[in-house]
Amino acid sequence: MKDPYSIINFPKSTEKAVRLMESENKLVFSVAKSATKKEIKESLEKIFSIKVEAVNTTIMPTGKKKAYVKLSPETPAIDIATQMGML
Repeated sequence: MKDPYSIINFPKSTEKAVRLMESENKLVFSVAKSATKKEIKESLEKIFSIKVEAVNTTIMPTGKKKAYVKLSPETPAIDIATQMGML
């Protein structure tokens, strides 16, 4: 497996990302364009010691890749965001 920190670039803290955190227990990250969903899931579980339920990715028109990460119910996304210093 690649280095987890080379796969996950940084968290997004836009209005939409905060709304997803509160309503759907999701976090949004900018990730390496070559990263697979499985690599993203394993990296986040290793870095933050959390349980990831699902990963959805999208490639933006700018060529960057975003990952929408759904966390398990026992891990509130707000707690992880606070741990990262986003809120």
